[in-house]
Amino acid sequence: MSESTVPVTELASQYIAQVTGDLERNMKEQERIGTEVAALQEQLAVLQHDHTVLANMHQALGVEAGAPAVTDTAPDNAAVPSPRQKSAAESAPSKPARTRKSAASAGRTSPRKQAAKKKPAAGAASPAPSTQPTLVELVRRHLCEQSEPRSAAEVTTALDQAHPERSIKTTVVRTTLEGLVAKNHAQRTKQGTSVFYTASEASEKSPAAEAEKPSEAVDS
Repeated sequence: MSESTVPVTELASQYIAQVTGDLERNMKEQERIGTEVAALQEQLAVLQHDHTVLANMHQALGVEAGAPAVTDTAPDNAAVPSPRQKSAAESAPSKPARTRKSAASAGRTSPRKQAAKKKPAAGAASPAPSTQPTLVELVRRHLCEQSEPRSAAEVTTALDQAHPERSIKTTVVRTTLEGLVAKNHAQRTKQGTSVFYTASEASEKSPAAEAEKPSEAVDS
């Protein structure tokens, strides 16, 4: 009998210790929440008092500001519609006559206007051709001027510095270089994962030939 009573007393003491600890924690938590609730109630009371004061002030100001507004706007709204209705009734029958006159005048003057429009169009055709080189020409010339292979990023950086107003992008330059390679105007080489481009012999000769054409035309 003595052996069986020993573990029972040990379990009871453990439960008692656990329950007492839980009670202490519960009481401390109640005290903490109680203090917080008291503080919140004080804040709520202050806010409610401020709300009543502000509401009374709002009502007092609203009565003073709203009273003259109603008396001022009433006569203006009543006096405005009568002249507008008369002016609309008087101007309504005159619109068809004006439209007929305008249509007739437009039909008479239309050939002259068209001739006047055609003249500046013909004169403006002369300055149309621009001397700005295309991107293909710029890329091709840059490759011809280089003694070593260049990547698409390097070509883009050089052209962007030389022509900042064109906003040249690497993807467009890479597409242009691939087009030159397809036309045998450039050669493509790989070094690891990087791709480099050089001007072919035909493309190196073409700028010189293009430079000689204007001189031949002048001599002739």
